[in-house]
Amino acid sequence: MDSNEPFVVYPRTINHIAVSVSNLEEAIKWYQDILGFTLIKQPIEFVADDSLTGMAVKDFHGPNLKKMKIAWLTSANQVGFEIIEYVEPKAERRADSFEYWKSGITHISVTDPDIEGLCKRISDSGGKQRSKIWEIVPDKHYKVAFCEDPFGNIIEIYDHSYEQLILSL
Repeated sequence: MDSNEPFVVYPRTINHIAVSVSNLEEAIKWYQDILGFTLIKQPIEFVADDSLTGMAVKDFHGPNLKKMKIAWLTSANQVGFEIIEYVEPKAERRADSFEYWKSGITHISVTDPDIEGLCKRISDSGGKQRSKIWEIVPDKHYKVAFCEDPFGNIIEIYDHSYEQLILSL
């Protein structure tokens, strides 16, 4: 692109979301069994060495990362979902997994018309329901709830699409 050309602003698509977990194999199974995500590429281990991918890993993560594993899944609407286990240094679960007062990504969100059922499945499978189920748009009976996967990642659940719910507030 010529730097003299005007920058064109248009809506970008969200390509993928990545979460960190302490056990990659357990997380893959959990996200497949509970949220129905599809594994599209088996896990690979990346080592921060002098290979092309090793140098990229060092560039992205800094000099302290030595080794990581990653798996690639996809959601029903083809948004990618990467699960990363940092091996060296070893991933640690945060004491408080919802530090909303700190900037950065706070949660992922999924849509399920059976919000009660999904909250129960999450709780029954090692995760937890962090909030009650709120009928956030009472005249339309639109609901929302916050849960947490077994690895400390926050999952918001809508029972209707993002646009439907937000435009009804």
